[in-house]
Amino acid sequence: MSGKRFASVLLFGAPGVGKGTQGRILGSIPGFYHLSSGDVFRAVDVGSREGQEIYQFSSRGQLVPDELTIAIWRKALDGYIQLACYKPHEDLLVLDGIPRNIEQARMLTEYVDVLRVVYLVCEDEDAMVDRIKRRAIQENRADDANAEVIRHRFEVYRRQSTAVLEFYPPDVISQVDSLGSPTEVLSKVLGQLIPVQNDMLSR
Repeated sequence: MSGKRFASVLLFGAPGVGKGTQGRILGSIPGFYHLSSGDVFRAVDVGSREGQEIYQFSSRGQLVPDELTIAIWRKALDGYIQLACYKPHEDLLVLDGIPRNIEQARMLTEYVDVLRVVYLVCEDEDAMVDRIKRRAIQENRADDANAEVIRHRFEVYRRQSTAVLEFYPPDVISQVDSLGSPTEVLSKVLGQLIPVQNDMLSR
């Protein structure tokens, strides 16, 4: 990885709030590259040492240690650059699922320049639990099917992840209501990101 920091935006919010859905849609639009830490982790060979470590934590609804998280994320990002899937000079990097705490946010500053934080908000926790359980059935994610594990993730999120917002300057944080259809939410998200993308390309 080069010494240059990559122009990035964060999709931030509680589990089930729609970060992955919005990220996947954005990733299909030219000029955006979506990198989901969840997808990166699920692509790790479960038989490998790293895969076993990840499963031990995720199956209990716990966060993977910061050093391991960043190491796996960096390895994946390097690979996508080498394969020319992600072109840093053309694409705005859309991060989903990382950073999850302030220490990860600090560690990431070496690699990314966060230009906008899109904070997706949903006040209905029960609706998010139901959404996660439906996704678990559709995508065969055993660790997402247990309501107790899901609610523990919300507790972990509230205890650690919300502090991430305090790490970034208030003027780069945009709160977006995630209730509504994916298209309705996308319209709000693009309203925040298009000016950032245009500014990046004009540099």
